[in-house]
Amino acid sequence: MSVFSPLTLPNGAIIPNRIAKAAMEENMADADHAPSAKLIRLYRAWGQGGAGLIITGNVMVDARAMTGPAGVVLEDDRYLDRFRALADAGRANGAQVWMQINHPGRQMPAALGQETVAPSAIALDLGAQSKIFPMPRAMTATDIADVQRRFATTAQLAEHSGFTGIEIHAAHGYLLSQFLSPLANHRTDQWGGSLENRARLLVEIARDIRTTVSPSFAVSVKLNSADFQRGGFSPEDARSVITMLTPLGIDLVELSGGSYEAPAMMGASRDERTLAREAYFLEFAREFEEVAAMPLMVTGGIRRRVVAEQVVDSGVEMAGIATAIAIRPDLPNHWRKGGDDAPALKPITWKNKQLASSAHMSAVRYQLERLSLGRSTAPNVSPLWALVTAQLKSKRQAKRYRSWIAQRRVPVNVIAT
Repeated sequence: MSVFSPLTLPNGAIIPNRIAKAAMEENMADADHAPSAKLIRLYRAWGQGGAGLIITGNVMVDARAMTGPAGVVLEDDRYLDRFRALADAGRANGAQVWMQINHPGRQMPAALGQETVAPSAIALDLGAQSKIFPMPRAMTATDIADVQRRFATTAQLAEHSGFTGIEIHAAHGYLLSQFLSPLANHRTDQWGGSLENRARLLVEIARDIRTTVSPSFAVSVKLNSADFQRGGFSPEDARSVITMLTPLGIDLVELSGGSYEAPAMMGASRDERTLAREAYFLEFAREFEEVAAMPLMVTGGIRRRVVAEQVVDSGVEMAGIATAIAIRPDLPNHWRKGGDDAPALKPITWKNKQLASSAHMSAVRYQLERLSLGRSTAPNVSPLWALVTAQLKSKRQAKRYRSWIAQRRVPVNVIAT
């Protein structure tokens, strides 16, 4: 099987090839926290680059709950024209473009000045960096119902905006992943305890979205193959959740792993000396194939065509690429023409994994910023310099966000389901 073979999804939609631009958080919203001209320019570069599937960075379902200070929010229809422009930019050359929709739960920076919520009142443990995130409030049944409704509303708005699908983010320690984790979820009600209860919110959100959007609109889930924390969400749990999702009409499951506490998802912070290590989550995906009725996608460190081919040859249907395609947005086209580029950032060998993860993300965002300005990327950027400048920029953006949320109007004209 070639990475350039098309893939037909369970709903009948066709992805032109097996290479996906995986989600990366851009933090490039405009003053209304809608897609900016820079963000649209960035997706135009990816749309022209040859990936069969393009998945956006986080789009938040609640303006009060942000993964970053300049994040994009879609909770009503006020700025659909800008979302349509974003979808059009990515779809220009035939790619499927899916919106990743998310709620951070307790992984919302304290600098944004908002109350954080989570399944249980358990703070993130990041050692000396723990103060970056506040202690969350345990969610009430009303809170949970509101989040469930918001995911369905954002998915519907995404379809109205011209996106061809959505991805429910239930990985990397964000809210739905927090519900799945026995370390973050100590509830004793219908949303806690057994895995069936801990998966209840994800399953109900997936069911709601599938019945809200049209059959031709793809519904996918990003799921941790493991949390990489003792006593956390395990590969066995992931197998069971995939089985729970099977009857719901899910079109694809993307497998990743880790969280802010155990950042296994950050490819450049790992040792990538061997071919097997580059396809980091492939070994988990192989274990899930026998229970997955839907196609699987693996994301984590892939940067060479031979590794992407290894992924699809193994029976996993899609190879997700993040950092490498941030450095070279035309990487799929280059591979199609016979090129063998393996774009990479400067290696980060810091002992502090959380700090190394932050530096990696900062270096990636530096590439995205340059692309959004129509410039060439700079993969040799110093991780330390990228981290420091990103932190300074984040402080400015956080101040702008706090002002915006304080003056924000009441949402209007939400499309009825």
